[in-house]
Amino acid sequence: MDCKEQAHLFKVLSDETRLKIVDLLKQRTLCACKILEKFNITQPTLSYHMNLLEDSGLVFKEKNGIWNNYTLNMKKLSELQNYFSKNIKCCDY
Repeated sequence: MDCKEQAHLFKVLSDETRLKIVDLLKQRTLCACKILEKFNITQPTLSYHMNLLEDSGLVFKEKNGIWNNYTLNMKKLSELQNYFSKNIKCCDY
């Protein structure tokens, strides 16, 4: 993952709603209707957030009839985790 992609992922994750969505999806795949139940937002607003998460590669979308099911891309999250573990070090003082 290059710096441009990392910066984009950080921008996508810099929103409180999207962080909460990622946290929900850590537990299991969810349809948009179940995600929407957890927030006080409109369906178009949820679609906006989900599109950003999907376009960034952080989530996968699978159509199931009229519903969209979302799954977290654990490989992408692992890449971010590796970035932090290799590049961000805490100093002992």
